[in-house]
Amino acid sequence: MPYGYLGQNQPNQTVSNSGVFSITDVAELQSQGKLGGSLELIAEQTASGTSATVEFLDNMQENIYDVHLLQISGWQSSDNNRTFILRLYESGVLESGSVYQYAYLDMESTGTFTEMRSTADTLMARFDTADSYPNPSANIYLYFYNLGNSSKYSFCNFQYTLFNYLGNYRAGFGGGVLPQASLVNGIQISTQTGNLYGNYKLFGLKQIWVT
Repeated sequence: MPYGYLGQNQPNQTVSNSGVFSITDVAELQSQGKLGGSLELIAEQTASGTSATVEFLDNMQENIYDVHLLQISGWQSSDNNRTFILRLYESGVLESGSVYQYAYLDMESTGTFTEMRSTADTLMARFDTADSYPNPSANIYLYFYNLGNSSKYSFCNFQYTLFNYLGNYRAGFGGGVLPQASLVNGIQISTQTGNLYGNYKLFGLKQIWVT
């Protein structure tokens, strides 16, 4: 059926309209799963300094979503100036070999710009972290692509904002790839030493089709 624009819902309307929908239109589209928030929360964890890793494994619904978002608020290690480390699980097995590639730019309020890159590393994404707990922390967004598609490489891009252990503001952005066609069903966040803090939310990006 054509969905009407309020004030323009004329009887002879023959094409779809993605403008303002009536209450009836909204109810019907929601019942079909075609309208609503494009982010759907899959899982949430809070780290309070009792573990060196945070993992999402076997509950990522990678068979449903082509794109995932991992939102991290208040990321910190219990040790000072540690490195944020991201790795993936392939069919339940953690990939920790020197197979990942990444590139990112780190920017500091002092005027320092640093390019970090690798064509053979044991991690997919990294950056030097914020001050140790309970001082100012890092906040991070990571988007993942193709995790559930065993015939494609798995990609991510990310951005972060933080204060470092010297008290300087920093921000950065970049991305990485696992250049192996494989089924990825897990994500691991860790650091070199110390235990982790922060809130971790994994979302699936819902595909919304309006016809």
